[in-house]
Amino acid sequence: MDEATILRAVIAGNKEIYSLLVKRYMKKAYYIAVGFLHSPDDALDISQEAFIKAFRAIKRFDVDHPFFPWFYTILKNLCFDFLKKRKKKETALNDLYNNRSSHVPDASLTRDDLWQLLDQLPSGQKEVIILKSIYGHSYREIAQITRKPVGTVMSSLFYARKNLMNLLGELP
Repeated sequence: MDEATILRAVIAGNKEIYSLLVKRYMKKAYYIAVGFLHSPDDALDISQEAFIKAFRAIKRFDVDHPFFPWFYTILKNLCFDFLKKRKKKETALNDLYNNRSSHVPDASLTRDDLWQLLDQLPSGQKEVIILKSIYGHSYREIAQITRKPVGTVMSSLFYARKNLMNLLGELP
């Protein structure tokens, strides 16, 4: 079945036939994503997400044009968004790592160690410190995300930082 026929059927409401496009471009999408992300697991997730996003937007697709260039744009944008989020997360984690308390004598503390320390925090504290320090959300945004009052968010963040510094200080 040719691509235009498949696309017309999908746009007309035949959801099952979309799987033919997925099968046709699945490997290509995956390898493109691996090229951008350098991670097979992330590439699999992002390429699948791209197919879902394309399916949801398929009614806006012009069937007189080839599918893959349009899909590629979606895939590429998702990869770039993922890389931006990953870089922001890594930068924030590096900042958190580099700004650790000066009383921590062990300079060999790794980012993985820091993640393990974050895992020791109570879930509410871990959540707010990640949302604030890693994702850069404001107190108001965190309050909306967590459905907690701003004051509670501020308090949780205060105690999260305090507990994290105590955990850092307990390291050998």
